[in-house]
Amino acid sequence: MGLFTRDFSKAGPGVPKDEPRKKGISRFFEILIREYRDLMKINLLFTLSVLPSTVLFLLGLFEILPLGLGLSIVAAYPIGGALAASFFCITRMLRDDPSYVWDDFKRKFNENLRQAGITGVLCATFLYTQFFMFWLPVMLSVIAEPDEPVVSLTWILIGSILLILFNMITPYLFLHFAYIKLGTFVTVKNSILIALSNVRRSFMGAVFGLIPWVAFIMYIQITYVLFPLIPLIFFVLSWLLTLMWVWPVFNKRFSIEETLINETELKSKED
Repeated sequence: MGLFTRDFSKAGPGVPKDEPRKKGISRFFEILIREYRDLMKINLLFTLSVLPSTVLFLLGLFEILPLGLGLSIVAAYPIGGALAASFFCITRMLRDDPSYVWDDFKRKFNENLRQAGITGVLCATFLYTQFFMFWLPVMLSVIAEPDEPVVSLTWILIGSILLILFNMITPYLFLHFAYIKLGTFVTVKNSILIALSNVRRSFMGAVFGLIPWVAFIMYIQITYVLFPLIPLIFFVLSWLLTLMWVWPVFNKRFSIEETLINETELKSKED
């Protein structure tokens, strides 16, 4: 059996229809183990979308290509559509819906590329600025002076607060793009209001989503050997941890699951 294919010829234990969903860490590992092939597909597809922008950013950062930093922002246009598609695919797993990653990702990417594109560019600009101003100095400080970092705690605190606020709002943005068809201004306003009115879950989603990346930076002298895992699983690990906190809020606010079930039942009756 291939890494990205499933063998449906073998009988499995099945899941009782009325069995309640697991919660917390049990739910995380249930999805991670059950859906690891599809999660890796999503991660690879997103990596392909973000790769041109990332490469140009690094070329500009290390002064290999003078225009690299500017071009990296232009090349970030597909990232918004890829994020909306990735979030849609992962939330299908959270809903225990059958996932068809290649088709779902392509469909949602094409549907949201135009509207989410500018948002993705703005998000990439924020993250690149964050990396350049805050986290690159931290990483260089850890490598050069691990016992006496030269970056001030105040500077790290400012960067952390901005990043947490960013991570509290952006999941709702791209869930809107994936599920709710509204104007961009209304989408941004809704996302901010939902994040602030559900601050505990939004905050926890932001913090948990940052855990893999913070661990990577803190132990970069050891974890640099894990760089090959970034295009395989790192992005979806972060998103799964975040969406487990914020998806119930978004789902309840817009009755997503209930609406989809009703639409499926109605379609079945019509057929």
